[in-house]
Amino acid sequence: MIYPMNVNRLRPPAHSLNLEIWGGIECTVNRVNDQYQDQVKRSGHHNRIEDIDCIADLGISVLRYPVLWERTAPEHPEHLDWRWADERLNRLRDVAIRPIVGLVHHGCGPHYATFDSPAFAPELARYARRVAERYPWVMDYTPVNEPLTTARFAGLYGHWYPHSRSDKGFVRLLLRQVQATIQAMAQIRIVQPGARLIQTDDLSYVHSTPGVRYQADFENERRFLTWDLLCGYVTPDHALWNYLLESGATEAELRAFVENPCPPSVIGANHYVTSERFLDEYTAGYPDWIRSTNGTHEYVDTEVVRAAPEQRLGIGKLLMQVWERYKLPIVVTEAHLGDCVEEQKRWLGEVWQQSQEAKLAGADVQAVTIWALFGLYDWHCLLTRQENHYEPGAFNVSSGRAIPTDLVEMIVQLAKGRPADELIPSGEGWWQMEQESLQLIS
Repeated sequence: MIYPMNVNRLRPPAHSLNLEIWGGIECTVNRVNDQYQDQVKRSGHHNRIEDIDCIADLGISVLRYPVLWERTAPEHPEHLDWRWADERLNRLRDVAIRPIVGLVHHGCGPHYATFDSPAFAPELARYARRVAERYPWVMDYTPVNEPLTTARFAGLYGHWYPHSRSDKGFVRLLLRQVQATIQAMAQIRIVQPGARLIQTDDLSYVHSTPGVRYQADFENERRFLTWDLLCGYVTPDHALWNYLLESGATEAELRAFVENPCPPSVIGANHYVTSERFLDEYTAGYPDWIRSTNGTHEYVDTEVVRAAPEQRLGIGKLLMQVWERYKLPIVVTEAHLGDCVEEQKRWLGEVWQQSQEAKLAGADVQAVTIWALFGLYDWHCLLTRQENHYEPGAFNVSSGRAIPTDLVEMIVQLAKGRPADELIPSGEGWWQMEQESLQLIS
């Protein structure tokens, strides 16, 4: 079910449209076959503590920051090296930046407890407890970033370890990551009872031609599974209950989510220009590499901005879908476009304005996160190869130093409360088409 926008709300006072500006560092440690890659090292941030002062100068007071399991205890659960995390988290405290600590970011866990083994959840929970004991002042956590996306890439599409290509592989990895999140938060809250779960995942939507509408409907339900499981929404009347059982889940483990929910304190919505998809049953004219099949039909899976841009909803309407489904606070936890800085400004401006529009419509949207502050490497191929393809963020680190780009001034001005429309370059972004107005206020 797609939850419609409620347009009958009263206009809130103008000050309630204010958004916080958060920041984030691309910190993926993922595995392809037996090769790990570490984005913190590739960007050079691993060796530049002065980067934290650059972030503080932007006016950012909340930062998604890694204390990743694979980096702290890569070889053995009892051999933990806290030196890097100690130095960085203490520096964040010095400059009054509140960290949202991430423990696994598109990772599979260290080799002794990978997420295709039963050891993953209890061992991550044990690591989470140690993090909380070492940094009891930390209040916000993302134990596992984007469980659904990671399960798709590693369990359904075979891009990442363990390179499964099945519904059973996808479901097992998803459930294990959500189980690990719940167990990790339970251990963290023994130490810090007020700890908050900031649960991220991709906020997507799938459009289609009529013949494969059933597949789009399925994927539009599937996109909510991380948050649905945490909230205890996956009951026998859930649209995907039977799919999960047929794909290897047991009724007992599904009921455990219902009986012991761990709803997010904040839903973290990650959204990219590629997050809205289009499934086209008419495959002629498309390259072979974007063709897919569900075993019944062959179709193309591509970006809606390229195949049917007039159908694009935009993040504002998608945030309203999340709000109507959960009624929980929402933050856009990743906003990045790999393009020239003028297009990056247009993308950030659009995300900011549509987040404000959703807030005006009644959704509790609290912040927009400037993601990949120091850029990212090789996401053009979903980290399946190391080609040194670099996309700058607010800073360009290709020289080995963090050099501010023109995006920095826009971030600083947004943090000061300046309206986004005064900061967006003239002209439209390449992805922008005439979109139906949100029609928030009659």
